Formats: sequence, structure tokens, C-alpha cells
Amino acid sequence: MTDPTPAPPDVPLNAFAAAGPCVDFSGRTALVTGAASGIGAACALRLAAAGATVRALDLDTVGLDALGRRATGLPGRVEAVVLDLGDLYAAEHAAAAGTDILVNNAGIQYVRPLEDFPPDVFHRIITVMLEAPFRLLRGALPHMYDRGWGRIVNISSVHGLRAFACKSAYVAAKHGLEGLSKTAALEGAPHGVTSNCVSPGYVRTPLVEKQLADQATAHSLPVERVLTEALLAGQALKRLIEPEEVAEAVAYLCGPHASFITGSTLTMDGGWTAR
Repeated sequence: MTDPTPAPPDVPLNAFAAAGPCVDFSGRTALVTGAASGIGAACALRLAAAGATVRALDLDTVGLDALGRRATGLPGRVEAVVLDLGDLYAAEHAAAAGTDILVNNAGIQYVRPLEDFPPDVFHRIITVMLEAPFRLLRGALPHMYDRGWGRIVNISSVHGLRAFACKSAYVAAKHGLEGLSKTAALEGAPHGVTSNCVSPGYVRTPLVEKQLADQATAHSLPVERVLTEALLAGQALKRLIEPEEVAEAVAYLCGPHASFITGSTLTMDGGWTAR
């Protein structure tokens, strides 16, 4: 797919993991969901670059293998965890294995009007994107509380702040995730645990690329026109966000300079919600 809005020179693709600001997560264990590609992969690499042991959770074994190769030589390490977040018990059990940093990133998108939205798909999206983060929190928090330190970063979306037609399940899940994150912030504060959301606009990920392709097919338009006239129409900055930019925000929220930030949402939408 040709992107008419490439990243500017000050956003070096795939470079943040090696060149980001110095944050030391040596001795910390991070769990990142949806880690085989996109934002999840960028977060896993960024945290490993800061010395963390990263447990990269996904169903995509090929993507996890590729991630492991990309992590070679980083100060920390990346360990693949093949798991379906629809198995809620397994998700909670995975998080209970000494998680210091939890990044809830995994997501599914399905676009249909409410009256045509399949109930089973709605249920699957809510399970993976809202109920699974709750179960992951249940698993991770006792260890964080025992250590008196923990960082939870939930990858939400501008759709967690604003609704969008034909995305009922995704919008509902992200709105719920925002509320869950704030509740975790209130409960975690006495134990040294912070909880925040990062809410990006459209990021250069496989999920967004598929959405572009689907809309282009549905409206018989070139992908480039769908990108500029639909997805980016409401943004002041006319480009997709790079996954590495989101990962840098995640690393910041987990680092020492963000220790007083909790219950908040860091919006990265190119000015979309400023209107």
C-alpha cells in the first residue's frame, strides 16, 4: 500500500527502540498483549531496549518469531507467549507470573451498522478488549502491590473518547477500558501502582491498513483517497502515527518522570479531538 503521507524526517521508523530517551527497566518484567505486530511489537522492543524482560503475548506465532529476531542485541529480552485472550483464565494466569509493567494493547476491529453487527463478533471484541484486560489486571496487581511498584498502560484510542458510526463494539470496549484504567488508578495509588491510557488516532498498523483496504473496496475508491478524505479528514496533522511514537509514550508513562501521572489519558490524535 502506498502511503501519500510518509513519516517526516524527525520520526525515524523502527529507531525508537534503540535510540529513545534513557529509561532503565532492568529487573522489571513487562507483559505486552497483541505484541506480534504494530503498537504491541513497538512497545515490546522499546521496553526491552530499556532493559526489561518482556513477555510478548499474541496468537500470531510467525509475528512473535519475527519480534524475537528484532529484539536480538537489546539490553533486555523478549519472551514469546502464545495465548488467545479469549481464554480468560489463561490470560489471568499469564499475568500472575510476576508482572511489573502491564501493557494492554490487543485489539480487534469490525465495522458494521448496529442492526447488522453480529452478536458473536460483538461478544468476542468485548471479551478480548475489555474483559481480558480486567482479568490481566486481576492477575498482575497482587505482585505489583507486594513490590510497592507497578505500571499499567492501556492502549485505548480516540474512539475511547469519541464515538464513531459502525464501530459499536470497538467504541464500547475502548470506553470501558478508559473507565477500567481510572478505577485501577484509584485502587493502585496507595500501593505505588499507576494506571493510564494512551489514546492514539490512526496508527500505521495491520489493523488500520486492513480497515483502509476494506473501505476502499466498499466505496470503490483508491486507498490513498480513503486515507486522506476519510481517516485523516478530521486530523490537523495529515499523517498516520507511527507505532514507535506510541511506544515512546508508553515508556514515558512507565518511567520515573511520570510517577505522579495516574488516572489520565495521553491523547495522540494529531489534533482530531481538538475540534
